Amino acid sequence: MSGIHLRWHTIDTVLLDMDGTLLDLHFDDYFWQEHLPQRYAERHGLDLQDAKQLLMPRFAAKQGSLDWYCLDYWSRELALDIPALKQEVRQLIAIHDGVLDFLRAAGRAKKSLWLVTNAHGKALQLKLAHTGLGRQFHHIVCAHELGLPKEEPAFWQRLQQQQSFDPTRTLFIDDNQAVLAAARTHGIAHLLSIARPSSRKPPRPRGEFPLLHSFHDLLDSSQHRLHDTYIP
Repeated sequence: MSGIHLRWHTIDTVLLDMDGTLLDLHFDDYFWQEHLPQRYAERHGLDLQDAKQLLMPRFAAKQGSLDWYCLDYWSRELALDIPALKQEVRQLIAIHDGVLDFLRAAGRAKKSLWLVTNAHGKALQLKLAHTGLGRQFHHIVCAHELGLPKEEPAFWQRLQQQQSFDPTRTLFIDDNQAVLAAARTHGIAHLLSIARPSSRKPPRPRGEFPLLHSFHDLLDSSQHRLHDTYIP
């Protein structure tokens, strides 16, 4: 497994995932693993553990599909108002350390910044409203609008058709290995995986892609400029 030399003069476009990359995945983990099962248990008169045993296999069966990310789908399936339930724990939505410094530095360096997310539009709206991140981006791309999740190679073809960019001069950062592999198939040259998507869990081991431990690693010590660096 080789690392990556990031030389910013070779990069025009920066594509960034949202959940687990820019935002702490703890919010989503807590929602799907604890808060939603609790509300489902209350709705159906179940013990919490029984609710989890019913829900977790249903979630797992949809992972990697657009339905997995679709709040409307789960609202129908579970007869619960999923967007409203997410609002109940919105105080847990948090930006990863170093993200804002990085986005501002990349903006000053005239990089084209894109938010590219599988999040459903209603989840995206909630998170952008809570964090104010949207103002940092030139483009915001929701996979639901393209009709495919980022795990599908065809997603990247549709993205390329919708918004022109040069894959050989593009950096993409995500916490999902399958998504990164699909982007690599499309020819995106610079790929980084997030080492610690959730602040409540330990760093992940190195997989196929170099690990970014902090967005501060991409900046000089003053945090004002992008910094050419090697990510092992």
